[in-house]
Formats: sequence, C-alpha cells, structure tokens
Amino acid sequence: MSEPNVDAQEQTGAGRPLTGELFAARSAATPSAVAVICGATKLSYREVEERANRIAHHLIAAGAGPDTVVGVCLGRGPDLLPVLHGIWKAGAAYLPLDPALPPDRITYMLADAQAPILVTESAWTSRVDGFTGTRVFMDTDREALEARPATPPGLLTDPDQLAYVLYTSGSTGRPKGVMIGHRALANLLASVRDDIAPARRATWLASTSISFDISGLELHLPLITGGRVVLASEAQAKDAAALVELIDTQRVTHVQATPSGWRLLLAAGFDNYAVTALAGGEPVDPQLAADLQDKVQRLVNVYGPTETTIWSTFSEIPENPGTISIGGPLANTGVYVLTEELQRVPPGVAGQLYIDGHGLARGYFGRPDLTAEKFLPNPYGGTGSRLYATGDLARFLPDGTLECLGRIDNQVKIRGYRIELGEIEACLREHGRVRDAVVAVRETGARSGSGSGSGEKALVGYVVTVDGSAPDATELRAHLTTTLPEYMVPAAYMAIDRVPLSNSGKVDLRALPAPDLAAFAAERYVAPRTPVEERLAAVWS
Repeated sequence: MSEPNVDAQEQTGAGRPLTGELFAARSAATPSAVAVICGATKLSYREVEERANRIAHHLIAAGAGPDTVVGVCLGRGPDLLPVLHGIWKAGAAYLPLDPALPPDRITYMLADAQAPILVTESAWTSRVDGFTGTRVFMDTDREALEARPATPPGLLTDPDQLAYVLYTSGSTGRPKGVMIGHRALANLLASVRDDIAPARRATWLASTSISFDISGLELHLPLITGGRVVLASEAQAKDAAALVELIDTQRVTHVQATPSGWRLLLAAGFDNYAVTALAGGEPVDPQLAADLQDKVQRLVNVYGPTETTIWSTFSEIPENPGTISIGGPLANTGVYVLTEELQRVPPGVAGQLYIDGHGLARGYFGRPDLTAEKFLPNPYGGTGSRLYATGDLARFLPDGTLECLGRIDNQVKIRGYRIELGEIEACLREHGRVRDAVVAVRETGARSGSGSGSGEKALVGYVVTVDGSAPDATELRAHLTTTLPEYMVPAAYMAIDRVPLSNSGKVDLRALPAPDLAAFAAERYVAPRTPVEERLAAVWS
C-alpha cells in the first residue's frame, strides 16, 4: 500500500495544520519508522505518539489544559520528545528548564510563568526543591503513566494557544518569558522545511539545550517531515569530538549551531559533505564561512530573535562571499529597516530592524508594559498588525538582502546566547563587597595581554568595591553562578575606582582597562583523561 501524502494535507499561511497535528499524521502514515535515536534507544513514530498520549491523559488529570504552563526539567533522554508532545496534546504549553541552570533561576521561572505542574525526574529533585506545585516524575511515576490510555485525548489546539514559554535574559536583573503560540511555531517549521531544508526524512542532530530557542527546530522539524531526531546526550552535547562521531555514525544530514559551535566542531575534525549546515545566533565571519564551505553540502546563515520564533531570515552563503548577509525573510514574515520615528530608510542606510508576520510571539509573560514597548502597531500593514523591534542595526544591501550591523542597546550575543548585560551587573551589585558594576564584552585575545583578539568574545566584569580592594575573581564567579546560567558568568573581573562616563553621561566602555591574566577566575586544572581529550587539548594548546 502506498504511503498517504501527508504534505498534500497542508495549506498555506494561517490555515497550516499545527505541529502536533502534522506529527500525528506522520505517525499514522509511517508508524514503524524510527523517529528518535537516543544512545542505544530507538523510538518509532508509533511509540512517541502513544507515550505522548499517555502523558497527555496524565497531565489532564493533574489539571493541565489550554494555556496551562507545564515546566519540563529533564535530562537529554528518550522521554524528552514524548513529554513535549504530550504537553501539547493536553492543550498546554511547555516551559523548558535545563537542569544545568542554577536552582534559584529554575524556581524563579516556574513561579514567574505560574506553572502549576512540573515534569521532571528524581535525579533532578535538588534542582527543583523550590517548586510547590504538582510534580510528575518520569521514572518513579512510570507505572501510573503506563496505565493511561494510549489513544489521543481528543482535545483540539487553537492556533493562538501557547506552544511554549522560553525565558531570555532581562535588563532588570530577572529573565523574561517569551510566549510563543502554535501558529508561530508551525509557520517557522513549515517555512524552514520549504525554504531551507526541503529534504524529507532528513536526520537532524539535536544537541542544543532546551532552554535555547533553536532547540525547537532540531526537535520538532524532523518529526513533521518523516525524519529522525538524533538526540545527543549531555556528555555528547559538551564534547565536540563526540558530536562529530555522532554525526558520522548516525548519518546526520542537518546540523545547526552557532558560529562558536561550528568552530569547535571544525577543531574536532568535522568534515562531512552530506551535511546541510545552519549557522546562526551570532555573526558568521568570512573566515568561518571559508573553513566550512568545503566541508558541507550547503551552508545557510540564519537570523532571528526568540520573540519572532527561532529564525526569521536566511541566506545561503556562496563561495568567497564579500559581505555576509542575513538574507531575506522566511514565509509569512516581513522585515523593515526604520528610523526611531518608524520611517523607512533608503537602501544602504542603517536603521533598526523590525520584523512582522506569523512568527511574532504573543508577548512577554506577565509583562504588558514590556510587550507594548517592543511589539508596536504596524503602520505599514504588511504581513501582520504588529512590528517587533529587534534592537539590531541593519541595512538593505543593493541586492535587497539584509546586513546586520550589531546591537543598538546594552544587549549582546555570546556563543549564540542573547544576554542583557544589565542583568549580570544587577547580580554583581548584590555582592556585599561591590558598590557598582559594569559588564563589557572583550575579545579573548586580551587574556594573553596581546590585545590582538582572536574573534572570540568573553564577558568581563568591572567592579567598584566597597573598600577599594581588588576583587577576588573566583569569589565573584561563585556568587554569580548561584543565580545565573554559566554562559552569563563573566570570565574575568577587574577593580576600578569609578565607572567612567562619557560627556553624555553614559558609561564610556572605551575607558575600561583590558583585563590581564590575574583578572580571570582560577579553575582547578584537570588533565586530559581520554585519547579524544588529549587530541582536543593538543588542538587548543
């Protein structure tokens, strides 16, 4: 019997089926096909579907329903995808919580998102001690979960319902939750499938933390196209050489990573011409593009804020590019380069980049003031009634594509993570010995004292201490790691007499001194323990 044409069921624009509906259709069409590979475990489409249905019934019994936020604090194991789809089948939205985050941050996000239910494992009990709602343990509650029906609960999901709430760095010292609806996610997945990755039954590497929005593409796109998700373990996700081996042995066809991540993969020996490479989250420089070109089948530059659902623009990078652009918009997306008065600027002139379309988030959870500030009425009609102010400078190139020119505010990107420096500064000021603090981005070449830079960036904390003494870098680092994720903790710390200001009264970043070797937090040296670690140590030495 021939396979049903699942793709023929689709429409365009707002009429597109939602992610869960497309996955259910794929499960019905190819129930025995492998959907998820995680270590030695392989789950078929039928197994993922039935596990998701049982989880959905269990969550509904626990009180989940439309727009209920369900926290997910799980390791990178076979339960992850059934849990996410089970939450959707219950009509709810998931709140991704990487177990590596500080417990205080996890507790804050659960409380701020008003999540009444948390799906976790007993291994992470100490990370979620502050949660007072209903807990579902995927290991110790396994028998109760298996007793639930394997059939769909029959709930219909409205396109405007929440799909997930993802927290990003906030300038007030607290992260803010971005609310993404089902319509926005479905539009992104269908657009990437049509415009960037048209291959059906592709095999995608999923190595990104679920707390980073691009994980949504790796986890969900393969399952609406009949493909496979190769889910890297925690250990593999942190080991570039292990990822290279996983890509090769599992015949992965699509890999997305930040430019920093791609540099690590290249250093670990990545060379696979069967792979379509997506690079985004930070600028792609010409040298990286040249290094990757001969080692992949295609190289695609992607751009997009969390608030516009993962990626909004794309551009296939040609050989020997001059300016590397972020290209043009995905389907049902509009891009504008405007002045502060929301007037269009001519091609070649810089302005703030605004985005509209089906990919826009509903706003920030519990923050109507910030939502109104960042999501504006669209005076141009276009693809939607709202514009999102990205905070990025951009300009249109002569060929009509976009060039991104960096940030216009105090927000930066390090290794693909969007960071509000104000949040780190606020946490530094909470230390008993710190009167004032400024955080800046420096090229890591400054660590050697050369100041020449290596193209990689690192955070440096400048502190005015209460007694004028030099800060203990290790102590400050330990203080920050109790509340901030690792990627937001500065690598170096320097004492300054006062925060330098420019004539306009703003912090004069150019007047801040370059950190010397003593400014970096001391870490215990761990010698290479395996042949792979020895090779990596040799590369980086």
